[in-house]
Amino acid sequence: MSSGVVAVTVVWATKAVQDLAALVLPAGATAGEAVARSGLVERYRIDLSTTSLGIRGRRVRADTMLADGDRVDICRPLVADPKEARLARAGAAGPALPKPRPGR
Repeated sequence: MSSGVVAVTVVWATKAVQDLAALVLPAGATAGEAVARSGLVERYRIDLSTTSLGIRGRRVRADTMLADGDRVDICRPLVADPKEARLARAGAAGPALPKPRPGR
């Protein structure tokens, strides 16, 4: 892209829907501006007070300036603590088998 604009993508995903909006914004645009201009908030009635934003798997603030090619993820809140979910799955699988020792 030229130096005066950035091309970005805004993504919203749930079990039921995966949608994205490709945008060309002026250089210096922020993650919050991209989300607002994407139309996804209105289309899916997203409550931004319960979500966070991310770029490349890292949480960012709405005032984070975007670079050309960034993908802004609108992240839903976790429904379960990942650590507790892993422990529950491990418990449901039963006891672990002993690990083989090298040379035996």
